[in-house]
Amino acid sequence: MRQRLLREGANELSYEIRGIVRKAHQVQALGHTIFWENIGDPVQKHYQMPDWIKEVVVSLVQENETFGYCDSKGVLETRQFLAELNNQRNGVQITAEDILFFNGLGDAIGKLYQYLVPTSRVIGPSPSYTTHSSAEASHANHHPITYNLDPNNNWYPDLDDLRLKVQYNPNIVGILLINPDNPTGVVYPREILEEIVEIAQAHDLFLVADEIYLNITYNGAKAHALAEVIGEVPGISMKGISKELPWPGARCGWMEFYNRHQSGDFDQYCSTLENAKMIEVCSTKLPQLAIPKIMSDARYANYREGFNKAIGQRSQIISELLADIPVITFNPTYGAFYNTIIFRDGVLQIGQKLKIEDNHAKNLLEDWLAQEPDMALDKRFVYYLLAAKGVCVVPISSFCSDLQGFRVTLLENNEEILRETFTRIREAVIEYTLPKV
Repeated sequence: MRQRLLREGANELSYEIRGIVRKAHQVQALGHTIFWENIGDPVQKHYQMPDWIKEVVVSLVQENETFGYCDSKGVLETRQFLAELNNQRNGVQITAEDILFFNGLGDAIGKLYQYLVPTSRVIGPSPSYTTHSSAEASHANHHPITYNLDPNNNWYPDLDDLRLKVQYNPNIVGILLINPDNPTGVVYPREILEEIVEIAQAHDLFLVADEIYLNITYNGAKAHALAEVIGEVPGISMKGISKELPWPGARCGWMEFYNRHQSGDFDQYCSTLENAKMIEVCSTKLPQLAIPKIMSDARYANYREGFNKAIGQRSQIISELLADIPVITFNPTYGAFYNTIIFRDGVLQIGQKLKIEDNHAKNLLEDWLAQEPDMALDKRFVYYLLAAKGVCVVPISSFCSDLQGFRVTLLENNEEILRETFTRIREAVIEYTLPKV
């Protein structure tokens, strides 16, 4: 082309969560069963939406108004409903005007970083959900800036690491936290959230909290919302229905702006996000209309309780099968529906292998490895796991992390398949790392 087409930041766009699916389909085409542990989609795991929720959606489809545009910020009645839900937490108070709808949180995340000055950075956790780290790095034309989550301390944030990086990098304007966390499943204690708020306040930063899993906690845990602890610090909470209802195909998420008038710059930033949505006219209307009807229904609380309890039981089964393996660091999860398993330092080596019975699958693996000679060691294990055991997981090195490990989900609702999947993972970890005589 006569001019270069791509900006530097385009190199930072990657999504191994979906990328590994192409390789899994190659193995599947050979006639092998694939145990899908790569993506957090309950519907893919044969989850059935309750009939009463389907009836709410059907009733809305029968109304002609459903098919028209809505307010650019989102359906007013739904925004009023969500503002009241937030205000019941007795933290920062908002109105319907502080809520802005998007076509899923992927859309919201892209817009969040798009309008920042390229030199202004939002520091996020590591490991980090890829959509955040890729979008932030892309906007800045540089690698992501991160603070560490510590697998040796329940995956809690390393607050000393965060303080030092904020203190000595004046380009950092915001702090991202994901709570409950994807990919680790950690739920932040209130005191840690309060310390992060103090760091933001001390350095005049704004906060971003991805709270898509806020109401998905189990085994005795409870997540505290950013709104409960933020005080007067400017911030944005990102929420949605894709995981909670769950209705991922709805592509329906929203931002809640907190204390936007505490800072002229932050207020202008929020206004820019609103103006960007006005250019698009509005976000998808049907799921917005459904939100208050579903969430205000008397059956909803019991429905959510049962959903969370089932995830918690799966978490315990996974712990039973993996927690005692000495070559990994394993933390039980209490929120979201993921777990990140880390290999201990020095465990993974370049020569390690799994026995692959099918020569065609073995040839596939050899092609994958040849295409990427400098492949991260955990990704190499993940590819062996797929070719040898038919289990599709995601390497943690693809989550903006220097650690070596892999992420699994807690979504398989067939206990027999769940146990088989994680027994295969257990066998693979032991066989792959076992010293060869």
